[in-house]
Amino acid sequence: MSSGGLELPPGDSSHEGGPADAPGGVPGGTPAGIPAGAVSLAGGPAAAGDAGNEGTGVELDWGTEAWSEVRTRAQRAGRAYIWLNLIEQRLRAVVGAVLRPIYEPVHGTDDWVVAAAGPAGQEWVQRAVAVREVSRRKGYLLDSADDNVLSFLTLPQLRELMVQHWPCFEPYFDDRREIELALDELEVTRNVVSRNRALSRPVLEQAERASARLLEVLGGVSGSPAADRLPIDAVEDLVGDRYADVVSVHPDRVRLQRQLPAEDLFGGARRLDAIGIGLNLLVQNFSGRRLVRLTEAGCRVRLLFLNPASSAVKRRERELGLRKGELSRSVEMNILHVRRVRAGLRDPSRFEIHVFDETPRFTAYLVEGQASGIAVVQSYLRRARGMESPVLVLRGGGRGVPKDADHGLFTTYREEFESMWEDSRPVS
Repeated sequence: MSSGGLELPPGDSSHEGGPADAPGGVPGGTPAGIPAGAVSLAGGPAAAGDAGNEGTGVELDWGTEAWSEVRTRAQRAGRAYIWLNLIEQRLRAVVGAVLRPIYEPVHGTDDWVVAAAGPAGQEWVQRAVAVREVSRRKGYLLDSADDNVLSFLTLPQLRELMVQHWPCFEPYFDDRREIELALDELEVTRNVVSRNRALSRPVLEQAERASARLLEVLGGVSGSPAADRLPIDAVEDLVGDRYADVVSVHPDRVRLQRQLPAEDLFGGARRLDAIGIGLNLLVQNFSGRRLVRLTEAGCRVRLLFLNPASSAVKRRERELGLRKGELSRSVEMNILHVRRVRAGLRDPSRFEIHVFDETPRFTAYLVEGQASGIAVVQSYLRRARGMESPVLVLRGGGRGVPKDADHGLFTTYREEFESMWEDSRPVS
């Protein structure tokens, strides 16, 4: 991440960071009492540079370790800030939509928030009015839409307005306690981020869960079958184009299935295309009965296996150190299984099975729902079986995907699948 022309040096490869792990504060605080998972960056010469230069002044440079810690703290803080920003904007919109029609006709455009705050909120609402005036004089109001008192209220103050006037909000929301609990969970994170202190990973994760839950309760997100399988995260939605349409990377298939079980991946699909040697992720983790129900519900399935009689299977057996015929028998068993599934369908034409004879380069499961799609892709490594190979999860179509389709890997693998399908042979 670059800011103001300053490029942070890369952190230690073993250090926390990246999309699943972001935000925290910056240098400050003391090492003692820092919660587990927080990053400690104590001030002073010993932490900043050479501790032996006591007679020559303070060393101002940061070493590699210090930069790595600062980077992690900044990543966590940045991620948390995005969630907090979304929540505050959403809550401000909700409060304005409900209370403005009640108070503005009587008290006017500028004073309706003051009236809504009442005597109990007189102190903080007057402070917001004063900050607004200072911002006006100093030219800090860059958007005329922000030139109102409501825009200067903090998250706790917006919450206070909501609680104070809950009868006005009750027709729109079922559970006041759920909203208050989520805002309570966010308060620790808001306090830490606003003061640029260290944010621990567990607190960040708790804040992300609370934010996602609160946005859903406040009506800020609309779900779809695909979104339910792979929820769009706030950071991906805002900066996802930096990573094409890759939404997660897993070192192996075991870790993938902990986060995205086969039922979540394939359930509810309207179109399922898969290519690979034996397609074990589908065949061995999604029952034949579920495949039948999925197809009968309207899903179109195309499965492309490596021909078990091809020379490519024999080469792959040698690469993996398998006994002769072991891999080919496994692929044959998988093909027989999906043939039985196809035989049990009312319309077998919706379930196609093909084989190809070329060298296998990757395995891919392209799953498309009503609104968007998901792809799971693995490259074949010479000495590693499919269960042990790194996995990319891609999002295709819908929200959270770059507008320029040329930047997306989903489209690349879709085109590769179609090309291989055209050159393949059907299985009777």
